[in-house]
Amino acid sequence: MANRLLPEWHPQDAVQLTWPSPTSDWAPLIERIEATMEAMAVAIARYQSVLITVPDDATRTQLQIRFAKLGVDASRLRLAVAEADDTWARDHGPIAVERDGKPMLFDYVFTGWGGKFEAERDNRLTRRLAEAGVYACPVESRSLVLEGGAIDTDGEGTLLTTEACLLNPNRNPQLDRTAVEAALKADLGIERVLWLANGHLEGDDTDSHVDTLARFCDPATIAYVHCDDTSDPHYAALAAMEAELKAFRRTDGEPYRLVPLPWPRPCFDPVDGHRLPATYANFLIVNSAVLVPVYGDAADSRALAALAEAFPGREIVPIDCLSVIRQHGSLHCLTMQLPRGSLAAAAATQGETS
Repeated sequence: MANRLLPEWHPQDAVQLTWPSPTSDWAPLIERIEATMEAMAVAIARYQSVLITVPDDATRTQLQIRFAKLGVDASRLRLAVAEADDTWARDHGPIAVERDGKPMLFDYVFTGWGGKFEAERDNRLTRRLAEAGVYACPVESRSLVLEGGAIDTDGEGTLLTTEACLLNPNRNPQLDRTAVEAALKADLGIERVLWLANGHLEGDDTDSHVDTLARFCDPATIAYVHCDDTSDPHYAALAAMEAELKAFRRTDGEPYRLVPLPWPRPCFDPVDGHRLPATYANFLIVNSAVLVPVYGDAADSRALAALAEAFPGREIVPIDCLSVIRQHGSLHCLTMQLPRGSLAAAAATQGETS
């Protein structure tokens, strides 16, 4: 039985979010990040369901009231109680594949990006949701350390990733490039891997997740971060990444259509002044729309226009992510899409607990 890693534009049941806890690293920004996540959930619910994991029953009740007041259709809001360490559902959420035409979810090992942060509860979260009956399809545990933000696919057997992350000894030190590719091919049905050797963002904790740098928009199109400021410390590495993207070829031998995304002016943490990883590549594809992170920057409008061209026929929805980059991620990092047929009916999960 061959598996196929599903592209993000595959029809979805829902987007999974993990609500921030006031006792987490978000504590100083809790009201701001909650407002951002609220805006994301409201936007997503226009197109499909939203599954939000919350730390306790009290938070679940509060969010039911909160979203009802905002006019969110109750049938599109799913709340499940499951403890988590942080909010980055892209990396602790399940990764979806298709097997024999039906969806299934893989639960990979999450170690807090190579042991940088506590991740024990995050690593258990998918299993807890599966045990509570949240998912309607099989969930299989895998032994590989792998985060959703580290990989992107065209849905046709090609994987885009970075050497800095997948070959980092803090992930799977026992595996070399050949072994990593073999594992990805066995699990995800990948036929070839496009490895980016260059590209990074200052302030990024993920060791250069590809979803901060370059993304498939369709099987023939890749949107990527383009730095046009020769004085910026990112310039050389991103120029080298651009050259790699231009050299990549599709399976038919044709080059990819490349969509450069603008470079926002530098964003810095207001407390200690370190640079924050603002990127427009961290967009989220949902049914009939694309949610795009914006930063109150002059480049926002150009990024929205570029992605509108890359996604004809989809609504382009800006989401203010200035609060999100304060914790070194952005919009896509907070989300994990669940393909059609993977979310259980609401009645099956009314009693879900942690």
